[in-house]
Amino acid sequence: MDDKEVMKRAHEAKVIGNIATVACLIMYASYIDQIALNFTGHPVSPLQPICAAINASLWVAYGWLKPDKDWPVIIANFPGIIFGAVTFITSFIH
Repeated sequence: MDDKEVMKRAHEAKVIGNIATVACLIMYASYIDQIALNFTGHPVSPLQPICAAINASLWVAYGWLKPDKDWPVIIANFPGIIFGAVTFITSFIH
């Protein structure tokens, strides 16, 4: 593979990484609706949000502990820790 092909692939990977980061942020923002349901007396199951929070925590740790921090992974998954935990906690408040 020549340098031009390597540069093209690196650019493509960066674009896909940026799109994936945005998609992940949107996915975790969808917990806002579930949190609202919890507060209105229609609690959601706590299992999925706690699993998401644990998963997001692991990905953030992975991104943080790499020699060169993986900021897209950290940024994409950090909201999952917050939203997953808040959804989990509020599922017991109704």
